[in-house]
Amino acid sequence: MQITRNGTMPSTKGPADYFSGNVRIDPLFSPNDARRAAAATVTFEPGARTAWHTHPLGQTLIVVSGAGLAQREGGPIEEIRPGDVVWFEPGEKHWHGASPTHAMTHIAIQESLDGKVVDWLEQVSDEDYGGAHSERTVQDEVWP
Repeated sequence: MQITRNGTMPSTKGPADYFSGNVRIDPLFSPNDARRAAAATVTFEPGARTAWHTHPLGQTLIVVSGAGLAQREGGPIEEIRPGDVVWFEPGEKHWHGASPTHAMTHIAIQESLDGKVVDWLEQVSDEDYGGAHSERTVQDEVWP
């Protein structure tokens, strides 16, 4: 058994090459000789989001607080909220982040393939992100 104590792994700021806005990443665990999975708690401030990206073995998100958005390439922008579990298929191009007016925190879990858990692509433009709100609101940005 191994216990990693809360607070023993430092938080990092989401790098500007891979995120727009203010993002904090709190690592939970990394791949090792016996485990392929990596996980982190990721907090997005309002309007913050990832760049487009893929995962060689897919990704699971567990939304723990706030109001968020997620989109796979070619699909609609989806609202995500606490308790939702989002699965992105291996190689599926996607992004995720907070709503424009509320922060969002999720746990992200992905497996390593040949030492790699993610392939980062281009940024999600403000126009594409904002397009989610020109025709509708995210349930008035407030969820029970």
